[in-house]
Amino acid sequence: MASGGACNVSKRLSVLDADHCVGCQLCVFACARRPGVAGLSGTGIWVRSAGGIRKGFVVIACRACADPSCARVCPTDALEIRPDGGVRLHPELCIGCRNCVGACPFGAAIWDAAHEKPTICSGCGYCVDYCAYDVLKLKELPAAQEEVVYVGK
Repeated sequence: MASGGACNVSKRLSVLDADHCVGCQLCVFACARRPGVAGLSGTGIWVRSAGGIRKGFVVIACRACADPSCARVCPTDALEIRPDGGVRLHPELCIGCRNCVGACPFGAAIWDAAHEKPTICSGCGYCVDYCAYDVLKLKELPAAQEEVVYVGK
């Protein structure tokens, strides 16, 4: 992180090359396990088939939009827009309306049925170390720079 008068740096989770994804879902389990729970409840990243093994897989994670549609449609302001892009969920404010799930054009607001709340990638990068195929990377970017993150085919 930059300090003093230097340029502010933010980190973004990036999908480097989804063609290398084998669908093992280690990133998904790592994300779910980060807060200390087992299973898939609470994961902020998802991997799905793009249409069979020949078509490959799609990695779904928050793109850290500068103007996130998920936050705009939240009636209780449970999704706080982060200054470096993306959102932070305040679960105590969430009423479970699912507006954010429908508003995200990338499918990155994942509904957690166990908690009746969405989960959205925080961009922490915890999953990166669990990806054996170097599909994921945590990139440092100047805060003012908007990056288009490739999440599918």
